[in-house]
Amino acid sequence: MTSIRAAGATCPCHGAPAAAHKHRDARSRPYATAPVEKEYAFEMATSTIRYGRGVTAEVGMDMQNLNAKKVAVVTDPNIAKLLPFQTVKTSLEKHGVNHVVFDQVRVEPSDDSLRVCIEWMKAQQPDAIIAVGGGSAMDTAKAGALYLAHPDAEFLDFVNAPIGKGTVPWNPLVPLVAIPTTAGTGSETTGTSIFDLKARNVKTGIAFRALKPYLGIVDPLNTATMPTEVHVASGLDVLCHSMESFTAIPYHERVPRPTNPKNRPAYQGANPISDHWALKALEMCIKNLPKVYANRHDSEATEQMILAATFAGIGFGNAGVHLCHGMSYPISGLNKRYQHPGYNTDHPMIPHGISVAISAPAVFKYTADYCPERHLQMAQMFGKDVSRASKHDAGLILSDAIREFLMSVGVPNGIRALGYDKANITDLVKGTLPQRRVLDLAPGSTEHDDLARLFENSMKLY
Repeated sequence: MTSIRAAGATCPCHGAPAAAHKHRDARSRPYATAPVEKEYAFEMATSTIRYGRGVTAEVGMDMQNLNAKKVAVVTDPNIAKLLPFQTVKTSLEKHGVNHVVFDQVRVEPSDDSLRVCIEWMKAQQPDAIIAVGGGSAMDTAKAGALYLAHPDAEFLDFVNAPIGKGTVPWNPLVPLVAIPTTAGTGSETTGTSIFDLKARNVKTGIAFRALKPYLGIVDPLNTATMPTEVHVASGLDVLCHSMESFTAIPYHERVPRPTNPKNRPAYQGANPISDHWALKALEMCIKNLPKVYANRHDSEATEQMILAATFAGIGFGNAGVHLCHGMSYPISGLNKRYQHPGYNTDHPMIPHGISVAISAPAVFKYTADYCPERHLQMAQMFGKDVSRASKHDAGLILSDAIREFLMSVGVPNGIRALGYDKANITDLVKGTLPQRRVLDLAPGSTEHDDLARLFENSMKLY
C-alpha cells in the first residue's frame, strides 16, 4: 500500500493543502459560513470478515461459541431452497443449536416487509441472528435486530433524517452473522439497512454503526447459483460504491462536527484509508465483472467479485456514497412496471445495482469539475489514455469510459428503458431531495435544478 498522508493535511481529491481548496459549491453548502465547525476526525469501523470456500459450514460453531440459546435465521423464499441456506441449517443442526427460520424476506424490502420481520423477532426473542442472502436479507435482519433491542420505539425513530428522526440506538443489539449470497451490496460490512417507505413513495434507510454485523462470512460457493443478470446488477453496486466513496467530499469538509463521538455518522466522507479499499475494489470490478457477464461459471472471476464487494463495503461503509445512490432510490422506488430479467419476484423490480449505475455517466461527468484528478485516475483504471488529458477533460473521458463499461455488461439504455420519461423528472427529483445523508457527501451542488439535469442526461446512455 502507498503511504497514508497525515489526516487533514491535504485534500484527498487534489493532494493540495486542504485550506487552499474548496470542495463544494457555495450555492448549497452551509459549512461555508464561519460559525459552523467542520469535522476534524474520521473513524474506521467494519465487521470481522471471514473468507474462504466452504467457510459457511462453520456458522454452527460460531453460534456455539456465542453460547446462543435461540438463533433466528433470516432469508428469502428463493434462498431457502438453495445450498447456502441448507449449509447453514445443517451446520446448526450438527452442532445442536436451537434455531427458528424467517424465510419471508422481500427482495428490495419495504417498511411493510421489515415490520413483518420485526414483529416476528419480538415474538421469537432470539439471542443471535444469522442473515443468509443478498442485501435484502441482511438489511431485513439488521432492522429486526435493531427493533428487537428497542421494542417500544416507533418505526421512524431510527430512520434517517429528515424522513425519520435519526435517533442513535441506545440499547445493545444481539450479535448478527451476515452470510452474503450475492457479490455487490457489501452489507456484511456495514451498519446500513435500506428499504422502500411505501407511505411516502420513497426509498430511505437506517444507518448506525450499531447495526454492523458481528461477523461477515464471505464464501465464494454461495454465489455459484446466481443468474448472470444478478451477478451483473450486484457487481454494478460494487462499481458505484467504489467510485462514489472515492469522490465523496473529504471527511474534514463535512459539517457539522459532532458534539459527541457517538454522533459521528457512519458515512463520513473520503479519507485516506477508505480510498485504498475503494480503489482496489474498483480495479477488481473493472477486471472481473465483464468476465462474469461472459461466463458466470468463471470461478476465479466470481471469487474476485465477492471479495470486491466486501472491499468496497469497507470503503463506502466509512466514507459514504453520494449522487448515484441518492438518485437510485426514486428510480427503484417509483417503478410500477419494469421487471428485470433473472430475478424471481412477484412484483415489479429494478435491481439496486441497475438503478445506481444507470446515472453514473451523467453523475461523474458532473462531479469531475470538483476533483478532476480523481476522475482522471479512475478513467485510467478503465483503460483510457489520460497522459495528455487536461483537468477540463476529466468528466467527459470518465463518463465515456463508464458508458462503454455499462454497455459491455448489458445495462439497459438509460432510465427511459426502465419506464421513465421527462414527465417523471419532477417526481424523481422530489424522491431524491430528502436523501441528504448521501447528497451532502457529493462534490458540487445537489439542488433541484442540478438533479433535474442529471436525470434528463440519464434518460438515454447509448
